[in-house]
Amino acid sequence: MSEATELNPAEAAAVLSWEELRGYLDDGSSFVFEAGAGAGKTFSLVEALRHILKDRSRELQRSHQQVACITYTNVARDMIVAQTDGHPAIYCDTTHAFAWMLISGFQKRLVELVRTLSGWVDRVEELKAANITGVGYALGRRTIEESTANLHHDDIFPVLIELMKSKKFRNTVTSRFPIVLVDEYQDSNKALVECLASHFLGQPKSPQFGFFGDHWQRIYDDTCGAIEHEALKRIGKKANFRSAKPIVDSLNLMRPELAQAVKDPSAPGSVHVFHTNGWIGSRETKNHWQGDLPGPKAASALTKVRATLAAEHGWDFAGDTKILMLTHRALATEMGYSSMRNVFSYADSYTRKANEVIAYFHEHLEPAARAFLDGKYGAMFEAIDARRPIMSGPADKAKWAGAMKRLCELRDTGKVGEVIAHLQATGLPILSDTVERQEKDLADAIAAGGELSSRQKELSKLHNVDYADVIALCTYLDGHSPFQTKHGVKGDQFENVLVVFGRGWNEYDFNAYLGMAKNPAKIAAKAAAYERYRNLFYVAVSRPKRRLALLFTQKLDPSAMATLKDWFGQHPILDIGSTL
Repeated sequence: MSEATELNPAEAAAVLSWEELRGYLDDGSSFVFEAGAGAGKTFSLVEALRHILKDRSRELQRSHQQVACITYTNVARDMIVAQTDGHPAIYCDTTHAFAWMLISGFQKRLVELVRTLSGWVDRVEELKAANITGVGYALGRRTIEESTANLHHDDIFPVLIELMKSKKFRNTVTSRFPIVLVDEYQDSNKALVECLASHFLGQPKSPQFGFFGDHWQRIYDDTCGAIEHEALKRIGKKANFRSAKPIVDSLNLMRPELAQAVKDPSAPGSVHVFHTNGWIGSRETKNHWQGDLPGPKAASALTKVRATLAAEHGWDFAGDTKILMLTHRALATEMGYSSMRNVFSYADSYTRKANEVIAYFHEHLEPAARAFLDGKYGAMFEAIDARRPIMSGPADKAKWAGAMKRLCELRDTGKVGEVIAHLQATGLPILSDTVERQEKDLADAIAAGGELSSRQKELSKLHNVDYADVIALCTYLDGHSPFQTKHGVKGDQFENVLVVFGRGWNEYDFNAYLGMAKNPAKIAAKAAAYERYRNLFYVAVSRPKRRLALLFTQKLDPSAMATLKDWFGQHPILDIGSTL
């Protein structure tokens, strides 16, 4: 039997995409490598790096050059470094780290630029008084320490973009990195990618760029999504190594231009769709909850579907099964942080950490507290601050231990306001500058007796929430639960996935999406919204390996039902509304 006949369909499709990719790597063309869900994008990226090393590693090292591989997350970076054995001819790091590495040597220019950054406009006088002579990026927070201004994460790309205007600076980039590969390109900062495209793509003596990703999986704000440029060759990896054929068949109906071949056409799999159009009672009418079931009925629908899938279709909800809650009310109730709905006007404030206080709790305070409880003091200090605080003796250690012990007690029994008051009183750990300013603004407004702003009202309400609810929210955000939304599972896969589609999202309406999907005129009229709806839907339904189920608690219009039947009509579509 020949090698070709031994390949399964997904492998055969992968070979075709590899041949295209290898050709562009060899001839120096810049390219976009589009790999849909389950295609094995990271595998292809690593193969590309290994191919470059095989032919050019000595040349690169002799010339003191490297291949730059920029990633979206630390996890992706570590995986790629491990799979390429940390080869010295490869520079692999996150986009922010890559940008800082490029700009950090230009200190004189950074000192000039920091005063022009939007995040520093209200601190210009403070910068002048400090007479800064250097710029750092140790904390990811805006601080002024002695004569150094430390940048926030949001400051890094604007500085790099400004420096890119200099031909001399661009030449330093090219001379060190003749090849730049971007992982998860769709999630890269939009302004940064536009900058790279305008200065390098199609220009003589510029680096070769390779963008690996999938614009249908762009789910973050301010990211570039699809990349279109005449200098970019395009490769589509039409393989799916993750999902069973019944699932992939539906994915292909959604996305026929990148139809995927499966690994094993005979592998068992199933898709079930449940909707609630038969419900005859009153539905929600308030703003972005419009059309959804009342809360108790939505919970009943989920309970009924879980019981049906377990009893009739063999689902094990205690095993490798994930419930993707694309409705925040049901998710908050299940996870135990439903109080957040009464605090914030928009769910994104807490589920996507748009609120700075929630972001501080999740990114700094909770990791530090958990590390302290586990006795991992190095990790505790790392979570609080990138640099270990100075301890001059036993008294400092005792002070830290006492502060952290009391913090952990308040986490279990206190309110959010009590936790914040404790942090303000001890300074251990320190509050972020943003949280400090918001607390001061709230205190000043209360003291003045005036009307509170909407942000101040939210912070005041948050003070009265049990901190245990914050812990529950952080547990959800970390993915340590059977319930998730799309942001927590992007890139992950599970044996079974149940997706619950409902309202409560400020930026998503799945009835609208399904109604638009088969109507080019509607798509053109609301292109940005359509892409946002589509990408979330696609990411959610492409996670399972074997079984997929969809539950719609919001009412679906006839056009939306028509789309569902087009994509999933070969599978059971059941109306459970009348049984609730």
